[in-house]
Formats: sequence, structure tokens, C-alpha cells
Amino acid sequence: MELPHLYVLILLLNMFDYSSGITYNKGDTEARFACGSEGIPPKDEMIKLYLSSDDLKIQCFFQSEVEFTTKEFLSVFTSAGLAPSLEIINSTYTGIFHFNLTLYSDRVYWLIDIPRENITKNTDIASVEEWLVRITLQYGLNIYTTEGTLLDTVREPILHWKLGTMMKKTTIHQLYPHVVDLKTTKCPCANDVALLGFVMNTTFDGVYIGLSFSGFGDYDDTQWYNLTDMIYSQVGEEHRQLSVVDMVLTNHFLVILTSLGLFISGDLRYPSSSVLMLSRVDFCGFERVDYIKGKLWYNERCFANREHFEVDYVTITFDRNRTLSEANSCFYSKEPFLDWLPCLPPVPKGTKTILSTVITFLVDQEQSSAVYLFHNQKNTIVSVRILKHNKLDLIQKFPLFSFPSSFSSPVGMIFHPRSHFLYAYGNQVWLSIDGGNTFDLIADFHDDIIKNTYHSFYTSDITLVSQSGKVYLTKAGLGKYSKIGSISDKIFTLYYDHMGLIHKLTPDHFEAGGSLAAFRNSKGIFGQAFDMGFDTALAPQYLTLNEMIFYAYVPKNEPKDTVYTKQFYDIHFGKLIHSRKTGTAYIRKVFQHNTPEGFLSSVIAELIDPFGIEEVNESSCLSSSLSISEAGNYSYKLSLQLQTPGIISSFQDSDIEKTVVIPGYSSFLITTILDNENALAVATMPEIVPRNMTFQKDSWFLYNFGKRNGQTWNIYAKPCNYWFQQHDDSLSLSVLKYIDLGKSHTFKMKVIPNTKVLRTLEIPLLQVIAGNPNLLEVKVEGYFDETNSYIMEVSTASKTLHQGSTSLEFIVWGASTECYVTTFVPMLKSSCSYLKSMHHIPGEIIPLEDWMSGVYVNNQGFNMIKVLPINYRPPSNMGIAIPLTDNFYHADPSKPIPRNLFYKSKRAGKFKQCANATTRKECNCTNDQKFSYAVAFSDCREKVPRFKFPVIQYPVSLQVYSEDGNFPVETPYLVTVTEVNNRENWNLSDWM
Repeated sequence: MELPHLYVLILLLNMFDYSSGITYNKGDTEARFACGSEGIPPKDEMIKLYLSSDDLKIQCFFQSEVEFTTKEFLSVFTSAGLAPSLEIINSTYTGIFHFNLTLYSDRVYWLIDIPRENITKNTDIASVEEWLVRITLQYGLNIYTTEGTLLDTVREPILHWKLGTMMKKTTIHQLYPHVVDLKTTKCPCANDVALLGFVMNTTFDGVYIGLSFSGFGDYDDTQWYNLTDMIYSQVGEEHRQLSVVDMVLTNHFLVILTSLGLFISGDLRYPSSSVLMLSRVDFCGFERVDYIKGKLWYNERCFANREHFEVDYVTITFDRNRTLSEANSCFYSKEPFLDWLPCLPPVPKGTKTILSTVITFLVDQEQSSAVYLFHNQKNTIVSVRILKHNKLDLIQKFPLFSFPSSFSSPVGMIFHPRSHFLYAYGNQVWLSIDGGNTFDLIADFHDDIIKNTYHSFYTSDITLVSQSGKVYLTKAGLGKYSKIGSISDKIFTLYYDHMGLIHKLTPDHFEAGGSLAAFRNSKGIFGQAFDMGFDTALAPQYLTLNEMIFYAYVPKNEPKDTVYTKQFYDIHFGKLIHSRKTGTAYIRKVFQHNTPEGFLSSVIAELIDPFGIEEVNESSCLSSSLSISEAGNYSYKLSLQLQTPGIISSFQDSDIEKTVVIPGYSSFLITTILDNENALAVATMPEIVPRNMTFQKDSWFLYNFGKRNGQTWNIYAKPCNYWFQQHDDSLSLSVLKYIDLGKSHTFKMKVIPNTKVLRTLEIPLLQVIAGNPNLLEVKVEGYFDETNSYIMEVSTASKTLHQGSTSLEFIVWGASTECYVTTFVPMLKSSCSYLKSMHHIPGEIIPLEDWMSGVYVNNQGFNMIKVLPINYRPPSNMGIAIPLTDNFYHADPSKPIPRNLFYKSKRAGKFKQCANATTRKECNCTNDQKFSYAVAFSDCREKVPRFKFPVIQYPVSLQVYSEDGNFPVETPYLVTVTEVNNRENWNLSDWM
């Protein structure tokens, strides 16, 4: 009988989580709901739902550590009038659906059945966003919120193809000993749809690729394909040593670089056969030795509801110097990737140039420019050129940016997905927020080199993996990073799924990071929290009661090649110093310097918890008074004077590397014990060393931050220190806003400090960056409220007749890398929304029931509805017998195509909704699609308005339909009239 009372209390407590916006970083979220669209869902796994051509049926169970049955939980919640709500969200859409409150006596789960057309009416194959789903016990209250994904398997392009010959598990197992590396690529709009390719050694030929639509959640769910025969059909059987080298899956195409050449798929949206066909790109002068060292580069962007100005580019670089006698070492192409152009301009004859290798070449879609990363024996530089009409301008857009000589081993450059953050990486990591004009140093790894970076667009996570196997984490746009562990596997790759959960993939198994009970933390595959401390002693120096400096000691005899291992670096910025005894301090600043002697680096830290001092039983010298004198060679002698006879008080070897702290004066790090009463030390601040002074017992203190007698201090990442809250209608971290001409949109966000100890600096807590500052007018207003929370309102407006897209990055610059959300990147399009459409208002309205019957007789006895013939195509200007349009009407793939005798007619005409279908029934046309005027649904259109020929003085009346209502077309809209089937026997005589 206590169960109902227990849950009444829980529900009342949880009601205080209600807010008008979504708040992130409040702590790990327990996944209380286990839901599935295909059978009984597994417990403790991320919710992954799949939308097919049928209705979406979801079963949800409630998970709890309390030992009560699911049926008892459902009974308690139902009796309180509570049932889960389901939110389906993408960047432009939010739908809310409610589970059935009524339970059947034998049911142990909640059930919801949603017709597909209530979620989306589209069924054509296209690059579409994977939805975020959010399930809560009651809509509007943040009770037991659990998140997951919903993938539309009907529309996802790559899922409609067989990539090659399907492989059995036993065949896959035979490949493992020959795999030397792994390559992954994922769908830009649905990151759970991904490909994994095996890079083979020279003893085994073949192209073997695995396809997953569940984010590599289960190895057994991956479908493996053998593409070897298809590749050899293009290059000939005489070639050997075939293997995958690299892969890129764009919005509409698959690009595969192999050891025998580059291969491109056809448009994935138009399946012409069940097996995917590839065509080879010929690069003159390039052979296998070049291809195996090639690299594909891609700026990942989701082009759902694609605009005409949105196009994918892929570039390829080869590891060879470009000379006057050699072919270009870098090429680029835009979809459909038929024409590949050299990325470097020709070198004029007689010009002396320093031979440079093109490390990376990227296309910046936001600023319509091309970004190069060059390297030669002398330096590493970034060059940016304007890209116009797919042609490179010879003039530099920005001055060349030269990295310092310390960036000696560049590996690559990459844009963080769906953003304008540009990273260059190698033995250092650099960040540009302005498209390559300037760069800031994020990390220096010295003799280690970052070989690969892995990115999540949703959580803004960036994982860096070095050649030594060390793993680091940073967040997009954040100027700090953390060491999170290491990987010992010889062959592996990392992969982020759509929700930002990281996976480690090896040839024979997959492993997901983190536990789903706290799925916000996805770094579990790299071990426990990693100590970012280093092997030396620290000397604390108080500045105020709440602020201190820690100096890192470097002994005089330290070898030059290991000096860097005993210093503070940028990685320590924003971290916490912990004492083994007690105490914690937050590192606010990092310094590199040459003085004082023995200290090459230091940090300023804000005290959170006081550090424990040494006691007399740990250091007997504390029972004496202390005097300080110069010993020469930048050393000072510390001398003890016993104050109480009979008490043992002396320096001991265990006091080495302890620090003498005297309030108001320099601190002293003990380096040598001379005898029981004397020791040598180095001063942290020689300018304020006390001279000719004696400090009585209890007026000086000892702190132990040494390493001599075991580890006494550690540095760890700081727990998340800010909450991030969205105040507008954005329910997701992935947001797209259309801003039409003359319109505007305002974002409002709040950053809430969640620590009561650290000072809140009176400077803006949010940084705002526009990817293309010339596209939209952006106004920013920020202020602190009475709770020390920082609120920012950003207004964006379209003022010019210029279409394009830009990211708008919001960065909580002071946030810890442990925060789930540090960066919010909405996309803005200066364009007309796909939810806004222009409609022709017919002169005479035909009721729906008459459309259904196909008969509507006007007052002259004329039937105004025409039922089109099967597979009808309108005539062209060459005559009725030679249709040239690509649009079919009343399509039925099982029936013959009329008027298809001439060559031009046979080349024209493409099924859209009916692509890959064999009958009209398989086209799955809805009633809305059958009456739609959209070209995308011409296959479904069966009936059209009928007019007596010739049609003259037909009035054209237009209205705009949008989320905000309907209104007549007027200024500033400029209407262009075209005929969708390319007929020319019409003209527009007047505007009505």
C-alpha cells in the first residue's frame, strides 16, 4: 500500500523541473523509458525507432531500480491520470503525440499507434533528417525525460540499395587477420546510417563495406557487402592488391577511394536497379602508389529540404609534391562528381616557387571559398581563395596565415559538421572561427601527433586521437580540452551516432561508450577519469585569501628533451587541482615564463576548498622558528631555531619538495636537506623574499605538493559549471530557421552558473559568431539578471536580395568540457521556408468529392476534370508524339510507357515517387499526393483541371501559404512563371 504514496512524493518533487525552455547540463539523465517500434525493446539501451511505410507503433516500458513490476508502475501512473507523451523533433518541426491512458488488464506497457501521414506525408527518397524523440511522463513537465531517435527508412537513400554481394558472417570472420585499418562515413542528415570499410593488407584483395542504420549499436545488425567484382569490372582483372582507402557518403552520392582508383555512385535518390553501380574517375598519371596515399575531404552538411545554392563538394589530395612536370596533387568536384578540377592554379613558366604539399583542401559553403593547408620544409600555411561558379579565383581572399615553426607535423584540416569552426591538427591543434583568416592555438602535443578527429554535430563533441593512442576531448568552439584516456587496440576507429554517443569500432566487435543510465557521459570506453597532472612538484603562492599561484618545478639537471613534461600547458586551463590531503582550486590562467629560476610555468587558481597543511607529526620542523638567507645561485637557505627545549624539530628527507608558505612573502620550495637544521630552497617570488627576518613557530606553514614520496596532487576536468537554457520554441540542439526577405527571428538563451563557490565574472558568458557575417543583419543584446544568470537575445534579419545559409555559433566559453552542451549552432537560411508555398487560386473551385469521382460539370455542361492516361507525359514543342519532360503523371511502372518511340523521349522521363517500384500500388501514393500540384508528386497525380482549347485571358491569382497563415502575393515577392514541362506555347499577357 506504500507504493502510491511513494510515487505521489516523487511526482511532486519532479514537478519543480518545469520550465518554459529546455535546460541542459543539469546532470546525467536516467533513461527511465525503454521503447521500441519493433517488438519488445531491450532495457538500458538508447531508444531507436524506425518509421516504415506502415503506421508507427511504439511500446514503452518503465524502468526502475525499485522491485515492483512494470504492471504495478503503469497502474499507479494511470490512476493518477499520467501517461507518456512523445515529442518528434527535427530542425524545423515538432510534433506531440500522447500515449493511450487506458490500459488493458493484461498489458504491461504503454502503446501508441501513429499513422505515418500524421508524422510526414512524404514518401519520396530524399536526404531527410533523422528525428529526435523525447518521451516524458507528462508533456510540459520534465518527468523521467528519455531521448532517442526516429529514422525514416522509407526515404533514406542508401537503404534502398544493395551495395554489392551480401556476405555471410563466416566470410567476414575470414577477413579479420588481413585488416590493417578501418574507415567510416555517415549520412550527413541521419548519422545513425553509416558505412564501415575494411582497409586490407597486400595479402588479401577486396572492397568490403558494412552498412548500419542503427548507429553500429550491434555488430550482428550490420549488413556486409563485397564490392570487389564491381570494382574489377571497371579496372580489369589484371590489377591486384585492391582495398578501400577512404570513403565519403554525401547527401546524395557515395564516393569510395580504393587502391585502384576513385569510384562514384549514381544519385542514391533514384534507384534504377537493386545493386548500386559505381563509375571510375580517371586521374591521368596516377597509379596505385598514389591512390593508397590519397585522402578524401568533405565538409559535412545536411541538405534536407535542399535549396538551389546548397551543393556538396568532395576533394581528394595525394601525398606527392607538385612540380612543373607532374600532375596536380589535389582535385575537387561538386555533385554529381563527374568533372574533377585541379585545386591549384597553373604555375607560370619561369616562376620560382617553394614546393609545398597540399595537406588538405576544403570548400567553405557558407563563405563560398576554398581553404588550403600547405606544408613544406620551412613552414605551414593556410590560403583562402574565392570560389565562384565552381571556379577558383586567383586572388587571395585573406592574407596567407603562417603557423609558427612549432606546428611542424600537420596532418589535416576539417570543418566541424554543420558549423563554421575550422580545425587544423597534427602535433598541435588550431581553431579558426573566421574561415581561415586567423587561427588560435588550442593544444600542443609536442612529440605526439593527432592522427584522427571524430565529431558529433549534436553534442559538439570533438575527440582527438594521437598516434600513441592517447585520447583527448574538446567541444566545438571551446578554447580548452581534456585528456580522457587511451586506446590500446591496434586496429580501431571511433564513430559518433546521431545522438552524440561515441562508439569504438574494431574489425570483430563494436563497443559503445558510457552507460545508458547516464548516457550523457559517453567516454566510458576510454577508462575512468584521467589525471592530467605531471611528474614534478608544485609550489603554492597565495595572492589573496581566495586566489593563489602554483609554480611547476623544473630541476636544474633536467634533460632538455624532457623539460616540457614538467610544465603547465593549455590543457590545464579550466581544470581543477586536487590535493591528496584536502583542497581544490580552479585554474583560471596558464603562464609560460623563464623566471623565477626553476619555474618555467605557473597557473593562477581560484580556491574552492582550502588545502590542507602539514602537521607537526608529519614535519617536525614546524616546531621551530624559521629564518631565510641567500645561498647564491638563485637558492635560499632555510634555517631552523628551536623555540622549546626538549622537543625534536628538524628537517627530514621527506620534507624535500614541500613548500614553505609565509603569508605576505614569497613561498619556498625545499630542494635539498643540508642537515637537521638547514635546507636549500628556491623562491617563487624573489622580489618579496623576507630578508633579515625570523618567523616564529605557527607563523609559517608547510604544504605538500611534491612527487618524491608518492603522488600528492592531481589535475582533473572540472564538473560542468553552467546550465544552458533555450527560451524560444527550439526543442532541439539542431535548429534551422528560414529568414525571408524583410523578416527577422530572435534567439533567446540563458547561461546559469551552477556553482556557488566560484566568482561570476562580470563579462559576457556567451560568445556569438556568424559563419557568414555578410548574409544577415545580426544584433546582440546581453545582460545579467538578479540571479547572476546571463541572458542573451540575438536578432537576425534579412535585408538584402541575397540567398544563402550561415551558421550562428553560441559558445559558453567558460564551460567545462564535461558539460553536455557548451555550444549551440543553429543554421539560418536567407531564403523562403519549405513550409511556405505559393498556390494558384483557381477561378472555379471544384469540391473534393467531385475530384474523387472525376466528374464536375459546369453550367455549360462541360466536365472540368480530366483523368490522365497511365504514364502520361505532356507533349513538347516537337509535337505530341515526342514528349521531352522528365515528369510522368498517373505513373504505373507495370504498364507500358506511351509515346516512347523516339530516342529523345526514351532518354527523358524519370519516376520519382514510383522509383524502384514495380506496380502503382507500391508507389504508396497518398490522397494528398494524388491531388498535389508539386512536381515531386507528379507520379501520383491522376486528375487535372480541364479547359476548352484555346485558353485565353485565364486569370492568375496567387496566395502564399505559411505557418503564419495565408496572404495574397505582393511586394517584396517577385514572381517568375515557368512551365514545368518545358512547353512554350503560352505567354503572360498581364498581371491580374
